[in-house]
Formats: sequence, C-alpha cells, structure tokens
Amino acid sequence: MFKKILLAVDGSEHSLRSANYAIQLAEKFDGIIHVVYVVDGNTAKSDVLHAPDKFALEKKRNDKLKAVKALLNETDIEHEIKILHGEAGPTIVDYANSNAMEGVVVGSRGLNNLQTFILGSVSHKVAKRVDCPVLIVK
Repeated sequence: MFKKILLAVDGSEHSLRSANYAIQLAEKFDGIIHVVYVVDGNTAKSDVLHAPDKFALEKKRNDKLKAVKALLNETDIEHEIKILHGEAGPTIVDYANSNAMEGVVVGSRGLNNLQTFILGSVSHKVAKRVDCPVLIVK
C-alpha cells in the first residue's frame, strides 16, 4: 500500500503542500515518489518562443520543480522526476494507470485559474479517472 506514489506538481503553493503529504506517506509506507510535471501544448509553444535556447527552456521548467526537489533531497526517500507533455489531467491519469501507482497526491488548485474555471480542475479529473486512491491537498 502506497509503495509507488505519484506526486503531480506545477510549481504552485498547493503542489508544494502536496509534496509534504507525499513525503509523509512515503516515509510511513517506505514508498517511492514519482514526481510528475506536465507541460501542456500552449505552455510548450510559449516556452519555445520566449526561451533564447534549449538550456534556458530546461532551466525555466526545472525552476518550477526546485522547491519540491529541495524538499525531497532533505529526505532519504527514493524519488524520480519526470517532465511529461500533454493535457495535465489525462496525462497524469495515463502515467498513474500505466505505471501501477498505488496512490496519487495532487494539489486542489494549480497555477492556471482560468483553465480551472473553464475546463474543471486537474485534481477533479485525476480523482475521477485514476485507478488508485487520490489525496487532494488544499
């Protein structure tokens, strides 16, 4: 139970709080945390257009993960970080289901309030479609 934990992050304050819960679960159940940051198509296009080179683009994306990386590096928890491409909700669901995750931890709100209002929250989409328990952190 909770040996394979997916932590969905986006650089927001909610995803940082989610990381703390994922760490607690991993410590309690001797689990591994799979950190996933999803870049959607519009963000990818914008990033490419505004980044002077490939290294600046990677730095920008890694900066969104910096706080979560720092938290995880303070622990002895095994973890891996992946940057995926696609629509956040379905991409997280596909990764969780394809990799037999035993739990998903996600923030209740992310960085893009307009998309949340129009399309529904990523956490709601994940909770409805993933094949394992989901912890939504406020």
